[in-house]
Amino acid sequence: MPLAALRPTPLIEQAAARLREEITGGHWPVGTRLPGETTLAKTLGVGRSTVREAVRVLAGAGLVQARQGSGVFVIATEPAEDWPARLRRAAVTDVFEVRMLVEVQAARLAALRRTDADLTTLNAALDARSAAAAGDDAAFVDADIALHAAVVGAAHNPVLTDLFAEFVPRLRQALIDLVDLLALRTGTTGTPNPGDEAHTALVRAVEQGDADTAGRVLQAELEQTLTRLRDGDGRPSRMAPVGQRDERPQPE
Repeated sequence: MPLAALRPTPLIEQAAARLREEITGGHWPVGTRLPGETTLAKTLGVGRSTVREAVRVLAGAGLVQARQGSGVFVIATEPAEDWPARLRRAAVTDVFEVRMLVEVQAARLAALRRTDADLTTLNAALDARSAAAAGDDAAFVDADIALHAAVVGAAHNPVLTDLFAEFVPRLRQALIDLVDLLALRTGTTGTPNPGDEAHTALVRAVEQGDADTAGRVLQAELEQTLTRLRDGDGRPSRMAPVGQRDERPQPE
């Protein structure tokens, strides 16, 4: 069935959407070579440069792949799920496990690479975390995350920094729910500033250039949080991903 000509704008988005429909609808199965740029441009009523950009969009979605000297071939009929979407769908405990791998190594590197400016930032973040103990759970969790982000930043590895930033949106609300669910800052066994001693020890280890202690202290602290996330104290979960609300809590 011939493709209908496109409206004038936005051409690249429209062209990519139309070609995607042909692929996901089965008109071009996996392994099929797409028609050439000239043919597609004529069929869609656009220029070759627009077709070229639309094909790049499809390649970015994991649907097609250019093979030098051979053309562009369909390699999948469903778009690849991007990383943020994967994180939103994943169980919080799974995300937290990866966060641990990233952050513990970042803490070790921070102890070896931190600058005077990093130490100023770390101590300010530690003070801010203590001050946030007087606020609500959300403010406290935000201050806690800011301290951890400062540790990762002191590692001076932009990939680690970006990875940690990707985890934060998925973990933040789960941590807030965990603090509330287990009454970590209230009740007879709670404290307004849980983890204060461990976080102080972490900052001091980074300050002293002690990579082993920095990694060990942070791993112990994160493992304790992960255990709480997995157990959820046996109470009904408010932290599971949508569609899994009947499962045990999936705290961070």
